[in-house]
Amino acid sequence: MLRDDLRTLWNEPRPPAAPARVWRDWALLAAGLAGVALEATLRENVVWRPVAAVLAVWLCLLPLWRRTRPLAMVTLAFGSVILLPVASLVAAPGEPVGLYTGTVVLVLVYALPRWGSGREIVLGSAVIVAVGALCVVTDATPVVEKVVGFVFLLLPGVVGAAVRFRATAHERQLDQVRSREREQLARELHDTVAHHVSAMVIIAQAGRVLAGTDPAAAVGALEGVEEEGARTLEEMRAMVAALRDRGVGAELAPPAGVADLERLVRTPGGRLRVDLELDGELDALPPAVDAAVYRIVQESVTNALRHAVDATELVVRVTAERHTVRVSVRDNGRRTGRGRDGYGLTGLRERATLLGGTLRAGPGTDRGWHVDAELPGARSESGVHSRPRR
Repeated sequence: MLRDDLRTLWNEPRPPAAPARVWRDWALLAAGLAGVALEATLRENVVWRPVAAVLAVWLCLLPLWRRTRPLAMVTLAFGSVILLPVASLVAAPGEPVGLYTGTVVLVLVYALPRWGSGREIVLGSAVIVAVGALCVVTDATPVVEKVVGFVFLLLPGVVGAAVRFRATAHERQLDQVRSREREQLARELHDTVAHHVSAMVIIAQAGRVLAGTDPAAAVGALEGVEEEGARTLEEMRAMVAALRDRGVGAELAPPAGVADLERLVRTPGGRLRVDLELDGELDALPPAVDAAVYRIVQESVTNALRHAVDATELVVRVTAERHTVRVSVRDNGRRTGRGRDGYGLTGLRERATLLGGTLRAGPGTDRGWHVDAELPGARSESGVHSRPRR
């Protein structure tokens, strides 16, 4: 298992879209150069002042490439830092070598696990640990201070790894949300196409029956098929664009809602007469509930067109109460003893549950198939008025 974890770490790619430079990089560079100038000028106990100043300036410049070349910057920085213990062996004992501004290398320690690939993290960590261990061994400070200094050196790397893990987890969460949205759009596509194709079949059947006796009515039926087909292609194009581009293009087809129900129930030449009535303040519904009401009616109408045996009428009622929206769809078809609870109704049940509502579907007591849904709704304070539409 450890070998698999190491192999996974080794093959880990760099995080995508790493910025080359931002304003913070230039601010860090300006602060570092100012610190070098002040320390090199005002500090008295500096060994080899010109060399220490040049080295500090060099270390201040390297963070400019820490995101795009993290391993190279760590190697150059700590390769330069390794000269300090060597110089301390030559310099007078007890005198510090280098400038304190050189601690800017801690930014590189942070950037390595934050922006590097798995290979770069492993190799760069080896360089950091080796140089840090050498500095601890050659330093004459007490053991406790050595341990604290070594931990202080590694701490930015731990912070960088934590930030990367958090960013990766957030990106995975966004991917899961996008995946659920795409799944929902796929269901929307199924419902839309099923409804329109069913309507086209019914209209075509009516046109075939009327072709011999009423050619004008048959031409009207063909126009109805053409209209349904064009609408289907338009909605399919918008939804497929949304599925392909993760939402890009979805604005071409805003989600259908209660306001589109009248167009939905129009079936020119169809065998079912649809009685639609909308009551209450339905304009104030939340967008998710508004779309759910439309999909419930759409799926129910589609199922009635497909499966309702000897049905002549379909009654659709949408009522907005104080805190609830009730949807009722009933046909008067003959009971066949076989249910119609397919993927469409299963998806509608899941949607209603996610919204905090319920949906029931099944045969009526006497005839037909009944779909009843209860969803949480919104109501304006201006009161309720009735808007019957037939």
